[in-house]
Amino acid sequence: MPKAAQALELENFLPYRLSVLAQLVSQALHDRYAETFGLSVTQWRVMAALGRYAPLTASDVGQRIAMDKVAVSRAVAGLEERGLVERATDRTDRRRASLRLSARGQAMYARIVPLALDYEGRLAEALSDEDRRSLDAAIDRLMARARTLRQPP
Repeated sequence: MPKAAQALELENFLPYRLSVLAQLVSQALHDRYAETFGLSVTQWRVMAALGRYAPLTASDVGQRIAMDKVAVSRAVAGLEERGLVERATDRTDRRRASLRLSARGQAMYARIVPLALDYEGRLAEALSDEDRRSLDAAIDRLMARARTLRQPP
């Protein structure tokens, strides 16, 4: 007789819980800037990456924010249309283009960062300093482990 399948308790399943938490946190932060600035979650992530690391190619942005090329491409196109991101073609390789925030994009970024940091601080109030250090270490270990599990055997 085949062995009975193990039950999957979704509410206790770590990947599910992490996904729900990430979605909840991301949406709550989005609620803070979406109406005022008219940005999607992906657009804000692109701006955050460019605000910190520019110039970057679209591929580099995708790696930094862990999003697929199509989502990043759409976000960049929308940001370019609004004059928030500028594209410069690489002189040595015309197929490559670097992205950076325009002056208008930098000004918007400067207005959103304090909102984001305030949200982070308010969220972190649920944790003691020791809890925060433990959580940061656990997240680092889980991210490293998740990366190794993505590698082919």
